[in-house]
Amino acid sequence: MPASPTSAASRSAIRTLRAPALAVAAAAIIGALAGCGSSAAPGSSADPATVIPASASLYAGASVRPSGSLKSAAAADGRALTHQADPYLRLLAALQTPGAPQLSFKRDVAPWLGPDAGVYLSSLSSAGSLLGLLQQGLLGGSSAAPSFPFGATGAQGAIVLDTSDATKARNFLNAAATHAGAHTTNYRGVAYRASSGGVAFGLVDRLAVIGSESGIHGVIDTVQGGASLAHAGGYAKLMAKAPAGVLAHLYANPAGPQSASSSAEGVTGLLRLLAGSSEANVSLVPSSGSLALDADTLSAPGASSAGLLSSDPEGAKALSELPGESWLAVGLGHLGASLPQDVEGLRALSALGAAPGPTSPEGTSTSTLSIKSLLAAMIAPLTVLGAPSAQARHDFASWMGSAGIFASGSSLLELKAAIVIASKSPALSRAAVTKLAGALHKDGGSLRTVSIPGTDAAVGVALTGLPVVLDIADGRASDGQTKFVLGFGEASVEAALNPPSAIAAAPSHSAASSALAEGIQPSLTLDFPTLVSLLEGVGLTEDPSISKFVPYLRAVSTLAGGGHDLGGEVQRFRLVLGLQKSEG
Repeated sequence: MPASPTSAASRSAIRTLRAPALAVAAAAIIGALAGCGSSAAPGSSADPATVIPASASLYAGASVRPSGSLKSAAAADGRALTHQADPYLRLLAALQTPGAPQLSFKRDVAPWLGPDAGVYLSSLSSAGSLLGLLQQGLLGGSSAAPSFPFGATGAQGAIVLDTSDATKARNFLNAAATHAGAHTTNYRGVAYRASSGGVAFGLVDRLAVIGSESGIHGVIDTVQGGASLAHAGGYAKLMAKAPAGVLAHLYANPAGPQSASSSAEGVTGLLRLLAGSSEANVSLVPSSGSLALDADTLSAPGASSAGLLSSDPEGAKALSELPGESWLAVGLGHLGASLPQDVEGLRALSALGAAPGPTSPEGTSTSTLSIKSLLAAMIAPLTVLGAPSAQARHDFASWMGSAGIFASGSSLLELKAAIVIASKSPALSRAAVTKLAGALHKDGGSLRTVSIPGTDAAVGVALTGLPVVLDIADGRASDGQTKFVLGFGEASVEAALNPPSAIAAAPSHSAASSALAEGIQPSLTLDFPTLVSLLEGVGLTEDPSISKFVPYLRAVSTLAGGGHDLGGEVQRFRLVLGLQKSEG
């Protein structure tokens, strides 16, 4: 895999490939219902968040009838990403309820849809029910229509749509309810219709609501005086800091209601990995030639940064010291403090999209290299380093400072990749080489004797699923700092300790700083054409886990990321995707 062969590389891969995809997808499911190509329409001017329960664990809100520059930017960026004339139209499937005929936006939805919409989930444990719909709508798939995600056995929550014509909206809801075989019922004096499968349809305070019965009950409770998300403390603080020009935004509260359901492990793991346990709001901001995702997280005064989307300046400093020729560079601040949480998130994420590789007619795998096997191998060292025991904290986390991940080389033969961790205790990090190697050997890894110039200790470990030997080394960098390195071969370790030049002086670094603006220094840079080329070189673009993402990866030229403190307990991590020019 062209990212680092270490487990930390899977963190960067998930961050670069899945974080933008999930944030865009979750916001776009309601942000694109209008196709972003229709004329603006008057509505009730009601913010859907005002009728969403304050206890909601996830909420996405959007302008579904944008106008002016927002409309043109959204349409242009959508076409650049998808190479389709109407890039958002498939997401109309979000309103395709059971039994209903295929919808036409112009005929069925445009006559009554207002300017704003939202969708909420009462618990993140039901978020997995939305993934099939998102994949079908954004990435395409089989010709079979995806199942409507809400219902008695599905997601708990609702889609809430502003209306420009309440009568026409009610007619649409009644028609959909009839197709679903729904019966009339009421809750707290408000009539709505519900199907035997638990899908509910209703007009509540001029807002069209479609979701689970508990979802519509939550909206009715809020309309009748219950606490609303719009006025919840954390949500209000985050929205007060939101950027201008937002098309859609995604709010998540990982500390909200949960269940033991394993179906949402991937989603909750992703949120833990990105934002820790903090409330977060991700804003989607389209502009000419680029797409920005501003991930704002809420933290208590004096609290340490948590999650990958943190504004820790040590991350930017760690990136600036990586090799100048890197096409992938990631800086992580205070790794020792966040590592156990990152491990927990990665374990949950390992099941997200980790489909089995292609099989032969006899049912055996046609390839020994797959995303699933690579992730398992990459997570293994990080699991040891981030173990929660007191002994592991002493042996590993206690000496860890900031860390950097890099990959360089334009072909597989030239590839160099590693994670570089600054050591606060040379004696402990040197001892950690043999301790980590021993733990991996105990778990099935095969040890190799290696000798790397400039290191005080070095061991090679062959891990199942990883096509190269992982070199674990400790030595002094050119600046005299002791660093612990997990490298993709000897040359990677040497480049990590003594790079010919630092990325701080590279054009990619200054370009990333310019793209991020707001004085943000990059802690993430990635050149997508090189990444895709290397994935192709090892056949991973055909892996079912990522094959449907490949057209989108080809549409992106660069990714830059970095964070800063906005004040008021809010920190921002901004991701900016540079887009290839659309031919359409």
